[in-house]
Amino acid sequence: MHYERVVVTGASSGFGAEFARRLAPETNELILVARREERLHALAEELCAGCRELRIRIMPCDLANPCELKELKRRLGELPPVRTLLVNNAGLGDYGDFLHSDSERNTAMLAVNIIAPTELTHALLPAMAGKGGGVINLASLAAELPIPDFAVYAAAKAYVASFSEALRLELHELGIPVVAVCPGPVHTEFGAVARRSGFTGNMTPGRGFFDSTAERVVTDALRGLRRNRARVYPSLKIRQAALLLRLLPLPLLRIVLRRRPRRVFPDTSMP
Repeated sequence: MHYERVVVTGASSGFGAEFARRLAPETNELILVARREERLHALAEELCAGCRELRIRIMPCDLANPCELKELKRRLGELPPVRTLLVNNAGLGDYGDFLHSDSERNTAMLAVNIIAPTELTHALLPAMAGKGGGVINLASLAAELPIPDFAVYAAAKAYVASFSEALRLELHELGIPVVAVCPGPVHTEFGAVARRSGFTGNMTPGRGFFDSTAERVVTDALRGLRRNRARVYPSLKIRQAALLLRLLPLPLLRIVLRRRPRRVFPDTSMP
């Protein structure tokens, strides 16, 4: 399935950079969105070296900034409508108890994980409705359950998964696939950004068992798009974990999560 234009958010590293690398040979125009402009230029040079005919647009944007998001939507809206694939990949996390969380950080997480994918999808859908297209939304296995010490992030990813399911049903008659990708722990820069100062432990107990790679996640995501899957759980272990979480009754899940091992060190300077 050929898309004339591909828009990837969070393209400066991790899943986003891997999506860009994988989709570059399959599209005419690639739009890279992220905060770190210098990384986008470096990625663009890498991709142009292998795809001479590819047109790359770099659109630096801090998706947590409402003014910058509005400007990004304006620029995307001015482009001529073509068959477009939107990859809502950008994400932001914070590991630690909600009591000692930073209010500005929480607002930024909601902006990046919820508002930005919602607004960008809404901005590009008119062109998709006329020319065709698709949407890949990066959710998480965390969308399947409330996670103490990841409360805001997990809730935001639950929104992404639910939004994707509803949007998929709405766009079915238009032939626009919407895929929610729900990976488990992956070695990317996300973890380093989500860590609070002073914490050096493991944010996800048992992550060694569920670990995957960005390459595997992107491969499964694109396969899921081609096969018009509603959700993609990269790797058999993640699919089994998701099924188990759905089967567990909520009262039992509450008990399990209450007894989870904790390695959170709150900021004692705060009241």
